[in-house]
Amino acid sequence: MPGSPTGIKGLLERGNLRLLGLLPRASNYTFLGEVSGEEGTALVVYKPRRGEAPLWDFPDGTLCRREVAAFVLSEALGWPSIPPTILREGPHGPGAVQLFIEADPNDHYFTLRETTLDEFRPVAAFDVLINNADRKSGHCLRAADGRIWLVDHGLSFSVQPKLRTVIWDFAGEPVPPDIRADLHRLLDDVCGGALGDNLRLMLDRFELDALRARAEHLLATGVLPEPDRDYHSYPWPTI
Repeated sequence: MPGSPTGIKGLLERGNLRLLGLLPRASNYTFLGEVSGEEGTALVVYKPRRGEAPLWDFPDGTLCRREVAAFVLSEALGWPSIPPTILREGPHGPGAVQLFIEADPNDHYFTLRETTLDEFRPVAAFDVLINNADRKSGHCLRAADGRIWLVDHGLSFSVQPKLRTVIWDFAGEPVPPDIRADLHRLLDDVCGGALGDNLRLMLDRFELDALRARAEHLLATGVLPEPDRDYHSYPWPTI
């Protein structure tokens, strides 16, 4: 596998994609695959658009684009760590292709928080920012080198408030200064920079406006939100 982010993204975009099989326990068709090319070989997760189950609260065929938008945003912010994710043609049509992270399946948020809780503070802020409707504990992976990765962001960027997450440990805490600085930079980049141009390929203008509004709200309040007692603020299942 290529070592640089540019090499990895190039491999995901241009490599030959071969499917190895379906991944179990996924609500949409999710394949383990292998991409190979001049940059090397890597395992990937392929989520074709046509394999997405219809949902009443998200437009049909958009989950794969939301997966890519989450990666694009995290890359621009520098947090949290989301595996490189691109949109491309595959054996079952266009879909999201994401670098596969080898991780211990026994590790997830509820186990990792015992020793690495502080590492999840940016994750909590990010989920508010993207309006993540499905942050389960099992979406938090720890690789062999100890790095924590976040996956499964298809149910994000809705214009309606939908935050559902297991990460409420930081509720009511001030947004750290470094995250505030990144949010200010984000607003500049979304409004007039390359980040806005890239996100417009994945999100509609209403979703982009809502993203800006959430960033502005986080900066205005200065604190991470509390769970809404009148709303199902936790996903199900939680893992």
